Amino acid sequence: MAGRFGTKHAGTGSPWGKTGPWEPTALTWRMNVPSLLLAGGRWRCFPLPLGYSLFQALHNSCCRKESTAPKKIIPHVDFSDETAKESGKTLDKLFSSEQQASILHVLNTASNKELEAFKLLRGKKSLNIVEHREKFGPFPNLESLMNVPLFQYKITIQVCNSILNPETEGKKKKLQESRLLRKLIKPEIGRERVKAVNSIVSIVSGTRRIAWAHLDRKLAVLDWQQTEYCQLMKGSYLSSVYLEEISSIISKMPKADFYVLEKTGPSFQNPSLFPVLLHFHMTEAMLYALLNTTFARDGRHQVLSVNRNAVGKHFELMIGDTRTSGKEVVKQLLSESVLRDEPRVFFPPEKIVRYRQMFSSTEHNRVEELYDSLLQAIAFYELAVLNTES
Repeated sequence: MAGRFGTKHAGTGSPWGKTGPWEPTALTWRMNVPSLLLAGGRWRCFPLPLGYSLFQALHNSCCRKESTAPKKIIPHVDFSDETAKESGKTLDKLFSSEQQASILHVLNTASNKELEAFKLLRGKKSLNIVEHREKFGPFPNLESLMNVPLFQYKITIQVCNSILNPETEGKKKKLQESRLLRKLIKPEIGRERVKAVNSIVSIVSGTRRIAWAHLDRKLAVLDWQQTEYCQLMKGSYLSSVYLEEISSIISKMPKADFYVLEKTGPSFQNPSLFPVLLHFHMTEAMLYALLNTTFARDGRHQVLSVNRNAVGKHFELMIGDTRTSGKEVVKQLLSESVLRDEPRVFFPPEKIVRYRQMFSSTEHNRVEELYDSLLQAIAFYELAVLNTES
């Protein structure tokens, strides 16, 4: 009997008879071999949709076997505990028994606010220490600190060192003062030298004149004047002319511990101001060279440059990036010297009349160098000298 899949043997209900397997025709193989799939170690024959290829059938069979097969579970080995133990052992070796006792005493007794006094324990870290201590009891060793959130090995070492060497208020103040000096004064000099200053000469130069103010550490004005040097801006900026003119001016200046110059100058972005910029740099270089009389012997600077904008901010003269005239401030300082028992700046009685007359005679002119030289001297003392006294 001819069937759908080939010819059956007589007397059987399957393609295989008792005597042998079913022998399909060539047409049967071409159409139905894709339906032969291995399942449970036996070949089974079942119909497939039209157009279904052998490759698709085998692919789906393989995918089906892969998705239903149990996945191998690779055991995960967690080394974190081992690493923590090794780090803890190393941590204990970094500090002596006395140091460990001191650190643990702080960790186990200090309040949240006291812990925040240490720079590295501010914020969440100090809170985590207190919460861990309340939940699990005091820390038995330094290793146990690494059980607190946010405390890895490196940060734990830094915290322990900060507890052993706390940053005192005095040290903080010194660091703040050092940063202030670096922003205010160039080149950098020692804080001790600044504290020991007895008198300074504050010098401000312009394109037509140069002015200076001589003040002691009590903010008493010992000398205050200006002189013209218009010829420097004429001609070809000969260095020899600058030497002669600046040397003549310096000979009139009094002796002082430091000579303070105003650090200013037009921007390089404006080419038309290059001659002015050249003038300022040549004047500054001459003052540095001629006033630093002992530098070749001891390498100690006596001439310093002060940030012009820092002086302007100190007297609230800044409007954005522009500094306004200091005339009104100087006028007020002169009045206070007469009217107040303890004025901000002290003008000696024998000189106050002369200074007031000098100010009155120049009040209608733009003599900013004269005003700025006095304000620069006051700012230097109040920001760099008096502010650093302990």
